[in-house]
Amino acid sequence: MGKERTKVNTERQRQRYSREFKLEAVRLLELGQKPAAQLALELGMRRNQLYKWQKELSAKDDQAFRGSGRKPLDQQSDVERLKAELKRVTEERDILKKAAAYFAKELG
Repeated sequence: MGKERTKVNTERQRQRYSREFKLEAVRLLELGQKPAAQLALELGMRRNQLYKWQKELSAKDDQAFRGSGRKPLDQQSDVERLKAELKRVTEERDILKKAAAYFAKELG
């Protein structure tokens, strides 16, 4: 079928940074008091990550670094919202079908 993937370094965990940390790191980068390489070394991260955060902040502004959680209902797109509603209604229909079949068997 396919090759099984194995992790190269199973003990290494992905580092997660808070929104505040990212904003402060970009602010320090933009101040320009230290070279990006030195700043990244002091923060314990890669230099290119600083540049990625800077680019994301300039592109999205307030929407940058929102996290990976579920979006609030008012921010979900109509398609996402409708897909979730369809899934819920389909599950309800299936349950009702099974219940109707069960009661029909009991009465008949």
